[in-house]
Amino acid sequence: MRVGSFTFGMAIAMMIASNVSGDAQTSTRAPEAGNANADARYDAMPDMPGTGPYPAIKEIDPRFPDHVVYRPRDLKAIGPQKLGVLVWGNGGCRSDGARQRLHLEEIASHGYLVIAPGQIESGPGAPAHMQQDTPRAENGAPTAPVKTTPAQVAAGIDMALAENARKGSPYEGRIDPAQIAVSGTSCGGLQALIVAADPRIRAVVVHNSGVFKDGSNPIKGVTVDKSLLLKLHTPVIYILGGPDDVAFPNGSDDFDKIGHVPAFLASINVGHGGTFRELNGGAAARVAVDWLAWQLRRDVVAARRFKGTPCGLCQEPGWTVRRKKIE
Repeated sequence: MRVGSFTFGMAIAMMIASNVSGDAQTSTRAPEAGNANADARYDAMPDMPGTGPYPAIKEIDPRFPDHVVYRPRDLKAIGPQKLGVLVWGNGGCRSDGARQRLHLEEIASHGYLVIAPGQIESGPGAPAHMQQDTPRAENGAPTAPVKTTPAQVAAGIDMALAENARKGSPYEGRIDPAQIAVSGTSCGGLQALIVAADPRIRAVVVHNSGVFKDGSNPIKGVTVDKSLLLKLHTPVIYILGGPDDVAFPNGSDDFDKIGHVPAFLASINVGHGGTFRELNGGAAARVAVDWLAWQLRRDVVAARRFKGTPCGLCQEPGWTVRRKKIE
């Protein structure tokens, strides 16, 4: 039964994020979306187990209706360690919970239950009749209304915790309620910022996203402004795609305006699509995994990528870093 902060999810259902989103995949090291041949090559790539200690799978599970689940294939293999939970906002606020599958499989392989709203509409397991791409305007924004809401993202938390408590569930007692994070990309990154106000959230990762500097809301059915940032109550990391990322000005401005919680901005010049189409989610996935390990599990090795003078990521070629309230 979905209880607790599902009421929170319902309350935020009308507050869907705005951004120049649309999931315009433009990584310089992976197939570029918007091109039918490139999309077909990406969709033909197999699912991957990830590089973590727990090989991951992607699945449709009736315990999580209207969502796509990523998890360690063998739940018993995690031993006494508890699963963390990551709820995800899809690029473009789409209903395709498999659009960033390589990234989400990588995170799951490090001992997380990852839950994305929607169905498998692209890549392995997608019905042949599914459209692979939503029409987009030149600025990368979807021309059709968004198909998922922040409430659907937040519902993943309720479902995970319900399974953790349900007698006989394969997840019974395997989830740590203190290890819950939210993330998303592009329009889904704004959904993540909305859900971040949930008091159960302990870590936030925003990819290729940010609230519009001028307060505009150009996507049909989405409304948000910079006051949303004041509701953050955990450290937050923005992972951006450099100046060619259409969301770079917005995400950078968000970072400038956040002053009450620790904030980290990491940017690499790959464009708005980030590294989602690269093997195991590419460089951005590795940064996200380490952020989660530090914030949720207090991993001191992962922390070195973000802390210190200079920090580990500060010294890695290709990355530009900014920090606030992080020593």
